[in-house]
Amino acid sequence: MCGIVGILGREPVAARLIESLRRLEYRGYDSAGVALLENGRVRQVRAAGKLANLHARLLQESHEATTGIGHTRWATHGEPNERNAHPHVAGPVAIVHNGIIENYRELRAELEAAGIEPRSDTDTEVVAHLIARAIAAGADAADAVRQTLDRLRGAFAFAILFAGDDDLLIGARRGSPLAVGHGDGEMFLGSDAMALAPFTHRITYLEDGDMVVLRRTGLHITDEGGAEVERPMQVTQASALLVDKGGHRHFMAKEIAEQPDVVGHTMSEYVDYANGRVRLPELPVDPAALTRLVITACGTAYYAGLVAKYWLERIARLPVEVDVASEFRYREAPLEEGGLALVISQSGETADTLAALRYCKAQGQKVAAIVNVPESTIARESDVVLRTYAGPEIGVASTKAFTCQLVVLAAFTIAAARARGAIDEPRERELVAALSGLPRLLVKALKQDAHIAEVARHIEHPLNDDVLYLGRGINYPIALEGALKLKEISYIHAEGYAAGELKHGPIALIDDGLPVVVIAPRDELFEKTVSNMEEVAARGASIVLITDEAGAAAHGGEAFEVIEVPNADPFIAPILYAVPVQLLAYHVAVTRGTDVDQPRNLAKSVTVE
Repeated sequence: MCGIVGILGREPVAARLIESLRRLEYRGYDSAGVALLENGRVRQVRAAGKLANLHARLLQESHEATTGIGHTRWATHGEPNERNAHPHVAGPVAIVHNGIIENYRELRAELEAAGIEPRSDTDTEVVAHLIARAIAAGADAADAVRQTLDRLRGAFAFAILFAGDDDLLIGARRGSPLAVGHGDGEMFLGSDAMALAPFTHRITYLEDGDMVVLRRTGLHITDEGGAEVERPMQVTQASALLVDKGGHRHFMAKEIAEQPDVVGHTMSEYVDYANGRVRLPELPVDPAALTRLVITACGTAYYAGLVAKYWLERIARLPVEVDVASEFRYREAPLEEGGLALVISQSGETADTLAALRYCKAQGQKVAAIVNVPESTIARESDVVLRTYAGPEIGVASTKAFTCQLVVLAAFTIAAARARGAIDEPRERELVAALSGLPRLLVKALKQDAHIAEVARHIEHPLNDDVLYLGRGINYPIALEGALKLKEISYIHAEGYAAGELKHGPIALIDDGLPVVVIAPRDELFEKTVSNMEEVAARGASIVLITDEAGAAAHGGEAFEVIEVPNADPFIAPILYAVPVQLLAYHVAVTRGTDVDQPRNLAKSVTVE
């Protein structure tokens, strides 16, 4: 969500703040701003909309400040306008914030009763006033921040500077991530290592509840109880180069096209090609001893977990429970002590998934995490990390991270099946061989791009306000993912359904011209799915059939449009079929003229509930 950067520098920081914020644009935002400490006074520069608007304002005059904080805001409290943009200033305090202060209304009422009227609608400005009041009452900056933190409920990461002291920057986190960067006579704060990579690769990650006081000569960290603590410094792998579009119109298009490569990179970590086996890091629980596996995640990662449920139950004979992380812990599900929970998150910072992880650990479960960022909070708090190698994913709608998650889950399935005696060595080699052929098949699937762009024009018709996606078996989660992608970036209402559920209500939605996307490789469920397709076609729906060459030959003539996917082993079909549903959503969005990479109201890394 919001992006934070802070610099105690040796040279003017305005341009450096913009450079760092540009690296955080992928997180999603609707306004931006900086606070600079010039001649001991705080100067705010803020703008609604894209970062270019802020940059244009900064260019109107020179800035020599060597201390500053910056922010890209994703609106929670108050409209996305300049008045509500961060940083917020109260007295000597300037603050930027990622997160939500849940008790801000009562704190705001307290301020108003004392005659203080906040100028914005945000929860963040309330925090600035509380710190300023504590300073006015005689507390030093660090004590004022600590007193204020103790009063806050909710999730947050803060970067705070103070008028009159250009060698002081204070950061704090609870829930939302925050990292410290170590330079030569400089110190930095940032939402993640990517934001700090242009300046340093030496990073200290704050733990939950930590507060850090930065000077150019070093740092002082205290935990939630106020005790002094040390956190390790590590060298990050984040690239200092700003990720570019590589000649593509959008990051999403580039990331879809990268899938053969990143899937291959991820596979190389888990597949022993020479011996036809998979290899995983040592798991904290023997899969053979498991009576149930819990998988929890949000959004696209949740759909990856649903695909894994089909694999694990069918191939490894392991019962699996998959739950949306935002609901999981509220059910207070009884969990077997010593069992295994598998959490999935691209960023490794997803607030609801992190909360689910902590619930599982509190119940005595061991935790395995599938993440794309090995330095993330979820990775650090898990017992074992199963890393994906998707590289930076900038487009808000996940594409290559999703397919890489599926590759790891496929490898996990094979390893679990082997450990449980559910497959023998020849069957393992068959499954590994199918998985090994995936990059080549992804290349072939991507060659349908131009044809899918033509199909997209039919779905984008102005009268089409709804789209239905159907799938059976393991292709049902891909239908859900296809509908999500279309919703995210084209703003067309779309729903995914299990094809067999049509008669139980959804068929009432079918009327003349409704686009229905049917995902149906020619497997053992193909004829049943085609029967459902014919039911909706008979009621006037416009069909888009996504199938393989064999399925197209058998029933393609009956469909409005056909998108052919290469014939593939049913084991890897869900990963392969992710490509056409991604491309279909992408081309519909392009035709509609929406902001493909940064859709409205969405954030890449959802670090609040």
